[in-house]
Amino acid sequence: MQTHYPRRSTTRRHQRHAKKTDAPRLKPEAEPVLKNVFARIGKPESAPFKPDAFQSEALRAVQEADCLVVAPTGSGKTWIAQEAIRTFFNRGGRCWYASPLKALTNAKWVEFGGIFGEGQVGILTGDTKENADAPIIVGTTEILRNQLYDVMHRGEDMDCDLVILDEAHFLGDPDRGVVWEEILIYLPARVNVLLLSATIGNADEIGQWLISIRKKPCTIIREEKRPVPLYPLFLHPSGRIMPYLEKQKLYGRLAQFAAERSRSQGRRGAQPHFGEIIGVLERFHLLPAIFFLKSRSDCDAALKTCRDDTNPVENDSFGYDLEEQLSRSPYLRQHKQLHDLVNARVAAHHGGQLPAWKFLVESMMKRGHLNAIFATSTVAAGVNFPARTIVLFNSDLFNGHEFSPLRGTEFHQMTGRAGRRGQDRIGFLVVIPGRFMDLVHVRKLLFREPEDIMSQIKNDFSMVLNLLLSHTPADIRDIFEKSLASYQLTLRGTHAPTRKEGINLWNDFLMHLKFLKAEGFVDDHDRLTETGLWASKLRLDQPLLIAECLRREAFPRQDEKLLAAVVAPFVYDGDQETRIDLKKIPKRLAQACLRVDRTLKPLSRRMEVAGFAVNPMSAWTSVVMYQWAMGGDWDEIIQAAGIADGDMAMLVLRTADNLRQIMSLRQTHPETADLALKAREAILREPVVFE
Repeated sequence: MQTHYPRRSTTRRHQRHAKKTDAPRLKPEAEPVLKNVFARIGKPESAPFKPDAFQSEALRAVQEADCLVVAPTGSGKTWIAQEAIRTFFNRGGRCWYASPLKALTNAKWVEFGGIFGEGQVGILTGDTKENADAPIIVGTTEILRNQLYDVMHRGEDMDCDLVILDEAHFLGDPDRGVVWEEILIYLPARVNVLLLSATIGNADEIGQWLISIRKKPCTIIREEKRPVPLYPLFLHPSGRIMPYLEKQKLYGRLAQFAAERSRSQGRRGAQPHFGEIIGVLERFHLLPAIFFLKSRSDCDAALKTCRDDTNPVENDSFGYDLEEQLSRSPYLRQHKQLHDLVNARVAAHHGGQLPAWKFLVESMMKRGHLNAIFATSTVAAGVNFPARTIVLFNSDLFNGHEFSPLRGTEFHQMTGRAGRRGQDRIGFLVVIPGRFMDLVHVRKLLFREPEDIMSQIKNDFSMVLNLLLSHTPADIRDIFEKSLASYQLTLRGTHAPTRKEGINLWNDFLMHLKFLKAEGFVDDHDRLTETGLWASKLRLDQPLLIAECLRREAFPRQDEKLLAAVVAPFVYDGDQETRIDLKKIPKRLAQACLRVDRTLKPLSRRMEVAGFAVNPMSAWTSVVMYQWAMGGDWDEIIQAAGIADGDMAMLVLRTADNLRQIMSLRQTHPETADLALKAREAILREPVVFE
């Protein structure tokens, strides 16, 4: 029997709930000047689709050569990709659509399958491999880069006519940008490239670099106009909404508020009640909204102020759609935040949650069933579910090491989610004052362009091994001279803010080459040895360490659960503390881990002496992976370890990916490859994977 999930007025709910808290009451009011602005709220009249001029121009350009499109989020870049694929597909061509996120790749697989036919579209993500010989492939950028390694090794041409690199601003990502740059360097000039992004400040420079290395035109297309105009607002602590700007300056009353706050040097005021804020936004028809918060814990805590049970008021498709999502992952029926989603129509979305839960939240938001999502900034990049309003509480962002002021790129990614094309005539940014909000900085960001993309190319052992598969050192030096780092250094001079690795690529390569020779992966003629040949297939973060365990036979040989456990530390690069008592781990696991540790210590010391960083191996990862591989209960494992669902899921998925790389060694290590397959099967189950 179908379960129905009720809905009722959020305003009444939040007003009632506010009486139970100590938080100050917000009185929903708005400046009179906003009357005409709010009158624009609503759904635009439907009209037959007609591509914008920039879309048509991009489509024409990519049929002839390369094209880089920089246009706001939601402006129709996907239409360009879709129609470009259609053009090449209809004339018998083959297309590759690459994205940085597996979730986005999966979504495009389904979307393109519906457009071109399921049999015409394949997917390659590492986790998923379906219809790999299809004329249209969607996959992750790392898989595309790996295919280029393979065709270069075989001396073949890339069996493709069009490559689409979505979210092309990842070219400047400190960790993954090297993959985008490698693709653009290795890709045959015969293959046309379409790059799509909302945030590239130096598009002309990137385009000129591509022209210089690919010797063919690259059309740069910029579209400045947002498909849905953005109007910035300020929510005063009293509950009064006012404009943020007045002729590009802070609105009068807001400027007065900022001055008073500055004089009092008080940035700590009481944080408004999230439920009340949602009530104010609903009062002025500003929902649905995405709240960008500072941390995972902030997102989860925000739900508590929105909780309340509801009585049946109306029936809609909410229940049917939710049931459809829950059927994909039955584990989520017991999710601790499902109550909030059902009764308050709110949800938290961040990296500490299961991929299946994040997919459910995204799906319910896209279908218009949620009032608000509390999210970290990761939602801003790549995940496509806009809202009418985004709510900003902080003017800084954690960059992985420390909190720093928001940059133009990050701000554009966040505000790009405000306003749904075809559903909204206007989108809103609502700024909330607080301890970490610099009101003047946000005003500047409203007029700031995205930052320039700088090369992030760097050597690692996997890259060097794979280049040596098909190139001499002299060839590789030529490749480095084609890098964006080299181009920017020449163009901008010695003061170019490129990475040190980018400037010293060749010397760094020689250091890697020397070490590989000393360890027996490369011979005196700069060719890969037999060991180097199979080690090159280990396209992962720690290829030499994994290879050392394989050639020293340090991995378990008969127990796939132990193999999964000892591989787990290779994929973890964090510093999370857990409640795991390493003195109580099973004896056979302790022995397996000790064998790996003793095997790797000499190599690790030699790497450190040679100047290569070696991450410490976290033993707790082996414990939780062993418990999971043994069939342990998910909730019990993460509760005992004190880790988040999302962190455990990421550990499992990355371990599975490393096991998949070991599986590729069937010719040289058949027994271990077969065991790796069994190990993957043991750990890839619900709730980590879902339909």
